Amino acid sequence: MEASIQEQIHRAVKSVESLYNRLVLVVGNPCIGKTLELEIYCKSQNLKMTNVNLELSRQLLGLTNKQRSLQVPKLFENVLSVGSKTDVLYNIEILFDVSLKQDPLRLLQNSSRNKTIIASWNGSMSGTKLIYAEPGHPEYQEYNASDLFVLNIDSENSK
Repeated sequence: MEASIQEQIHRAVKSVESLYNRLVLVVGNPCIGKTLELEIYCKSQNLKMTNVNLELSRQLLGLTNKQRSLQVPKLFENVLSVGSKTDVLYNIEILFDVSLKQDPLRLLQNSSRNKTIIASWNGSMSGTKLIYAEPGHPEYQEYNASDLFVLNIDSENSK
């Protein structure tokens, strides 16, 4: 019997506990139910979810474009919960904004050195490639996912 997505998330978190980067990406197309599944998981584990778009955009208000691109890594760290061993992030699309000149995956990986990060990723997997957006879109990103822990809920295959 296939494990529920919450069970798969729980196993993924246990699997990354001893890794250098404790990052779990919950990957799927928009509106497939990633956020709902993460909400259910958070309630069962008494964790807080963070809307990255909302929290980071609040901190970016009032900064020039140059200041924004320079300050994003520090401001992103401020978005994370202080003292929490695990952060659950959703609506991370702001990290892909080309004007911020950031590598979203690297930001997530750097933050996951000190705590476990579970992040909802709007995109897909194609073989060992993690994809965000469609080719030709300004925010299109493609990453080699061989060293990442990805829970692909589109096909319910996880690595």
